[in-house]
Amino acid sequence: MKILIASDLHWPTINGVATFSRTLAQGLAARGHEVLVIAPSQTGRKYKEVDGNHPVYRTRSVPFPFYQNFRISVSPQREVKKIIDEFEPDVIHIQMLMWIGQAAMKYGNRVGIPIVSTNHAMPENLMDNLRLLAPVARPINYMLKEYGRRFHSKSDCVTMPTQSAIDMFNVELPKPMLAISNGIDLSRFQPGKAPKKLYKKYKIPENRKIITYVGRLDAEKHLWVLVKAFAKIRRNRDVQLVIVGDGTDRENLHELVRSLKLTKRTTFTGRVPDEDLTLLQRIGDVFAMPSPAELQSIALLEAMASGKPAVAVNAGALKELCQDGINGELCEPDNVDQMAIALAKILDDDKLAKRYGEKSLEIAKTHDIEYTLNRFEEVYKEVME
Repeated sequence: MKILIASDLHWPTINGVATFSRTLAQGLAARGHEVLVIAPSQTGRKYKEVDGNHPVYRTRSVPFPFYQNFRISVSPQREVKKIIDEFEPDVIHIQMLMWIGQAAMKYGNRVGIPIVSTNHAMPENLMDNLRLLAPVARPINYMLKEYGRRFHSKSDCVTMPTQSAIDMFNVELPKPMLAISNGIDLSRFQPGKAPKKLYKKYKIPENRKIITYVGRLDAEKHLWVLVKAFAKIRRNRDVQLVIVGDGTDRENLHELVRSLKLTKRTTFTGRVPDEDLTLLQRIGDVFAMPSPAELQSIALLEAMASGKPAVAVNAGALKELCQDGINGELCEPDNVDQMAIALAKILDDDKLAKRYGEKSLEIAKTHDIEYTLNRFEEVYKEVME
C-alpha cells in the first residue's frame, strides 16, 4: 500500500503524537509499504529528508508560541496538495486536526482518497497551558470538542488509542470509532540494568531508590503534584526524584523544587537522546504519572515494558494501564497526600514492587507495536474497499 501520514506534530518533537506517528511510519515501511510523512519544517523552510526507511516532507512553518520547540504550518494547503498529487496515496492517515491535518482532510475528500483519522488530543491539554484563558475554559472546551466532531466526521474511520478515550470523546460520529493502542516497540523497552555511565552522565545517585517521570514538562502534566508528594515522602526516606524531559513549565518546576529544598534530591535531565531514554526507563523503582488528561500515555507504557510498578491518577485513560492493586496504585487527580502514600507504599515494600513490576510487563506485552501495525493494515484495507 501507499500510505501518507499527515502529522502536525512529528519527530524530533517529543510528545505522544510525534512518537506514535514516527513509530507507525517506521513500522509500516519495514513491512514493505510505501510510506510518506508530511510534517512541519524544523527550520521554517520546506525540505525533504529521509528518516531511516521512509521520506518526510517538511512544510513551511513558524514557532508555536504556547509549546516549547513546537513548530506549526499555518497555511500548507498548496504544499500538501502537491505532495498528495505526486505521491498518489492509497490511503491517508491523519494524526492531528490542525493545519496539515485540515489540508490533507480537505484535499483527500475532494479527490476521493480514503482517510483514517486518529484523535490523540483532549481540549484540557491545551487549556492547562493557556492560563490566561482559564475564565473561559468551559466554552472553549465545548467549541474544541465540537470542532473535533465535525473534523473526524469527514474521515472514513476514526481511531483512538483506548476505549476510555472514545468514552471521554463522548460524541456520536457517522463513521466507526475503533480503539487501537498506540503501541510500543518491545524490542527497545524491556527490563534490565542501566549502565553505570548513564548514572554518571546525568548525575543520578546509584545508592538511592528512585522515582521517575518521563515526558513533557508542561502545565497539563500537573507535575507539581508529584514534586509535592515527593517532598512528603523524602522526609524519612533515602530517595531521588528523576524527571526526564523538557517543556514550558520547566522553570516553574525548578522554582518549586528550590522552594521545597529538594534541589539535591531532584534530577532534571532535560531532553535526552532516544538511546538514553530507553535506558533511563530502566533506572527507577517506581514510575509516576500525575497527568489527569492522558488518552493513553506512551511514556507509562514504556516504563511498564521496562518492568516498573506504576503510580498514576484515576483520570483519562490511565486506569487501563495502571490497574489499581494489579501493577500499581491509582490516586485521585491533584491529591498530593494520596500520591505520596501510593509512592511510599511501593518504595517500602520490595515484594509488592516486584509483583507490580511483573504485572506491568504482562500488560505492556499486549500493546506490542506489531499488533498495532496489524490492526492499522486491516483498517486501511477496509476503508480502501
